Amino acid sequence: MKPDLRELFGSFLAEGSFEKAVTFGSGHIHDTYLITTREKEKDDYILQRLNSNIFRRIPELQENIERVTNHIRGKLLNIPGADLKRECVNMIPARNGKSWITDEKGNSWRLLVFITNHRSYDIVDSSALAYEGGRAVGRFQAMLADMPEPPLHETIPDFHNAEKRLEWFWNAVALDKVMRAAKLKREIEFIRERAEKMTIIRRLGREGRIPLRITHNDTKFNNILLDENDRALCIIDLDTVMPGYVHYDFGDAIRTAANVAAEDEQDLSRIRMDISLFKAYAEGYLSETRDTLNPVEKEYLAFAPILITFVQAVRFLTDYLDGDNYYKIHHEHHNLQRTRAQIRLVESMEEHYVRMQEIISRSA
Repeated sequence: MKPDLRELFGSFLAEGSFEKAVTFGSGHIHDTYLITTREKEKDDYILQRLNSNIFRRIPELQENIERVTNHIRGKLLNIPGADLKRECVNMIPARNGKSWITDEKGNSWRLLVFITNHRSYDIVDSSALAYEGGRAVGRFQAMLADMPEPPLHETIPDFHNAEKRLEWFWNAVALDKVMRAAKLKREIEFIRERAEKMTIIRRLGREGRIPLRITHNDTKFNNILLDENDRALCIIDLDTVMPGYVHYDFGDAIRTAANVAAEDEQDLSRIRMDISLFKAYAEGYLSETRDTLNPVEKEYLAFAPILITFVQAVRFLTDYLDGDNYYKIHHEHHNLQRTRAQIRLVESMEEHYVRMQEIISRSA
């Protein structure tokens, strides 16, 4: 039975009268609806059913988002001309006094203000867009650099932890739950050859050479909203905001911003990293973070896209070996198709690595 979206909307302290609801967006995780209100002068809203199979601690997830958005909103209040409804995610309180509700089936729901007149892109086709994307992510990190203690909750433990992701991957290979490993020899060998060097960021963190910061951890380009003039507005989908290394955000953004093809492109010959897009994104990012990052963080920025794209390939292939339980898929071999696309992108990045290092060195 379909959820009663009108009734759910009424559980929040939103302004305006419910007119209609339609499914919205292309996210892999939550069920998302755009709620249109009857009054033109009132906000429209995003209503989301949260995926509790992935986010098992909803109160902690919501507390993170409340703290982060409140801190950013405080920063924006001190910027003349800032638009708080468009430059920051705004959650609507529920009538129960929390920022979410639980329905009779145990599903958790939240309501957000819909950000008007925004644009988002799955594929970046200009240096101007890439620059603004970099600026958005850099600004997000810079605004949160002074957020007071305590640390944020870890909403998905070990989300970008390459060591753990590899451990889980090798377990999935060994279990071979749905009998797919025999046909994945090339992909498995690709991962095996690069596994050791992909743990470097974790090692640098343990050695105290790079600090844990507040990071978004899911900065694919379509999580960056731009205005009608393609200027950076804000970053959305804050479920994974938690302690992390800046390389996670920089790397994941390049993975989508500088890839000229889709994340699940079937024709591998179309996949490559556009070095001009990398350059523009890096310049935008460092324009906001140049004075925040330490020298070691900057030194490893060029490696970050290779790391995160590799980890994403590992994640897709782990899910494929496990029977497709994490990501939404559109056909039987969708996760394998995604894996192969990410592997090809890693190869393209490796071909450009020296040039990427030069760009970071000059921009930093």
